[in-house]
Amino acid sequence: MSRTDRRRGRPREPPFGIVPNVCLDIGTVTGRFGSPRKETAMRPCFALLATLAVATTAPAQAPPLRPAPPAAPVLIKAGRLIDGRSDAPQAGVGILIEGDRIKAVGPLAQVQGQAKGARVIDLAQMTVLPGFIDTHTHLLLQGDPTAESYDEQLLYESTPYRAILAARNARIALEHGFTAIRDLETEGAMYADVDVKRAVDRGEIPGPRIFASTRAMAPTGMYPIVSDNWELELPHGVQPVDGVEGARLAVRQQVAHGADWIKFYADRRYYFGPAPDSVLHSWVNFTDDEARALVDEAHRLGRKVAAHAIGSDGIAAALRAGVNTIEHGDGMTDSLLDVLVAKGVYWVPTVTVAYYVAGPRGGAWGPMVEHQHRAFTRGLRKGVRIVLGTDVGGFPWTELNQAKEFEYYVQYGMTPMQAIKSGTSLAAELLGQRDLGVVAAGAYADLVAVAGDPVKDVAELSRVRFVMKGGVTYLSP
Repeated sequence: MSRTDRRRGRPREPPFGIVPNVCLDIGTVTGRFGSPRKETAMRPCFALLATLAVATTAPAQAPPLRPAPPAAPVLIKAGRLIDGRSDAPQAGVGILIEGDRIKAVGPLAQVQGQAKGARVIDLAQMTVLPGFIDTHTHLLLQGDPTAESYDEQLLYESTPYRAILAARNARIALEHGFTAIRDLETEGAMYADVDVKRAVDRGEIPGPRIFASTRAMAPTGMYPIVSDNWELELPHGVQPVDGVEGARLAVRQQVAHGADWIKFYADRRYYFGPAPDSVLHSWVNFTDDEARALVDEAHRLGRKVAAHAIGSDGIAAALRAGVNTIEHGDGMTDSLLDVLVAKGVYWVPTVTVAYYVAGPRGGAWGPMVEHQHRAFTRGLRKGVRIVLGTDVGGFPWTELNQAKEFEYYVQYGMTPMQAIKSGTSLAAELLGQRDLGVVAAGAYADLVAVAGDPVKDVAELSRVRFVMKGGVTYLSP
């Protein structure tokens, strides 16, 4: 009898090697997302991985070309435009696109004069915005990394299978309006995010622009899977790194394998100090020398660094090391917020995953969320650069829309326009990508549209009706 999946109470799939092929259903990946397991019996088929190719009998074919934008110019008639920079929407706007970039933006009558022979996309009843940017995702992860299901992913799901789910997740992100993401580690799937990025760039699968960080780093014994059974050699969710030279070596290895960013885990084990201490503390993972060596080597090689830092002690250690972004940051204090402002460090709070994890658990997780809420409000007043990132993958891709993060930011004190900028132009600034996150001449033609006015109802951002990336339309009304 086959073993039973403890999470689902049903037999496991057969061993990977005897599945003749794996197929993705176009209907499923274009908005009707159901169980993550549905992909394995659907048509038509795409050979996503060389491992699958050995089990098929179809003759080899040339790889698909990069998706090409229309040969003719495209004129978009926008009823309202939120361009990612301005503080108010503009009405009656024309957007002229040539190839994968925007050629002109302005009053419709003016732009129409430059659009001879252009194909028209009529969004006159909609609000057009820059494509959204999520600066904290996990394409290779399917749920809460602190739950039992995380260990099961690493133990029972092959990297090829997880890469297939990542292809599905990339499509979900794109259809939710996210035309660019920063994927902050593969959670034990080695360098598979670089492969998914390559497949998107080559046009083999649809997805957002991906800025990959590969494996992430933590010291030995500081990240799952950790077990009391010393006889077992278990997989790691990160690259274990010890010592100054080990830190430099790990950075070099990850950059050599295609990392656009470097990520490390600055802390673990979070707790509140005894009264009257209301600070959220943590255990710091790396020594200062190790963390500084890691950051220094990354910067020397032209890579920026993101630090997972939840407690105040971990945040302080990451800032001492010179990181570029703080991820989560629940334990922010006023003094730490001041350091963020002084050093120009970005804060990516990932509120959606905090609520997702705190919901079923309660205990200390609820107070952690409230602590972050108060810190977010203070940081906003101080001028901290707060950027949208969701930690999707830390909650299932098929359950929540990433755009929920916009709503939390408004609940926490941002105006709708501030929230939109946090997930467009400010996120592009974090990535160092001037041609993303804005609707302007010369920028990439990465656009989304919603039926209503998100300045009046930010929840409209969860109801995207149109998606274009690089001049190619992926979703239309």
